Amino acid sequence: MITDVIHLKDSFPFLGEDGRDPILTTYIQENMIKMGRENQKRPAILVCPGGGYANVSEREAEPIALQFLPAGYNVFVLTYSVVPYTFPAQLREVAAAMELLYQNADKWHVDTDRIAILGFSAGGHLAGHYSNCYDIPEVRQWFPESKPVSASVLCYPVVTANPRHCNLGSFLNLLGKKELTGEEIEKLSLENHVSDRTPPTFLWHTASDNCVPVMNTILYAQALAQYKRPFAVHIYPEGVHGLSTADKQTVADVTDGVVHASDWLDAARKWLKLTL
Repeated sequence: MITDVIHLKDSFPFLGEDGRDPILTTYIQENMIKMGRENQKRPAILVCPGGGYANVSEREAEPIALQFLPAGYNVFVLTYSVVPYTFPAQLREVAAAMELLYQNADKWHVDTDRIAILGFSAGGHLAGHYSNCYDIPEVRQWFPESKPVSASVLCYPVVTANPRHCNLGSFLNLLGKKELTGEEIEKLSLENHVSDRTPPTFLWHTASDNCVPVMNTILYAQALAQYKRPFAVHIYPEGVHGLSTADKQTVADVTDGVVHASDWLDAARKWLKLTL
């Protein structure tokens, strides 16, 4: 396996301004030459862990990569910028990661027609934001040929900045502000960016999430349905926010409800197999 820690600023120096140091960690399966697979290319998953745009959760990083490697994916985990660094730094860092996947497609055995983005919580917001807005001016200013993803997996995602349903802290961290304007609420709410070009999307959440309300997932699913975009939704009855793999590796108290929610991994792998 090819494992490496890549500082994005080494390839894109402007990403290192003001002390930023976004990192891409690779989990790449070597091709088996003796089986005649020296030219094999695999689908890839770009993982954006959560953390409220205040940190990047280690529980939603390598443990997730190790869940998708056996299913035949090459996995890349993005440690993106958080406070005090603000929008649009994070979107640009996703674009940079995508550029590297394309530039190194042969070396890293990546099928660029089958790249999914997977995000948790605020990382789910970042993944969904990039999925819909990869070519906005704030990104295209630095990456004129920024690349779309082929599918999105959004795990208990922060979606809306609507005060009725939002995880306000994530948006305040993202903008470095103490309150949001109406225009900012509109701009940062992902349900407003879904369109007929939004990639197929897998969503999951727990109904009892008291940190990021389940309405975030429902609002995004409603928008996908409105635009007749392919999607799957799994809402589990129990489980706190931030379940990650929903087992003893990443959860301190594994209840029956948590075990039920762990089904998301198998469901997501099956869905990706059909989608990519």
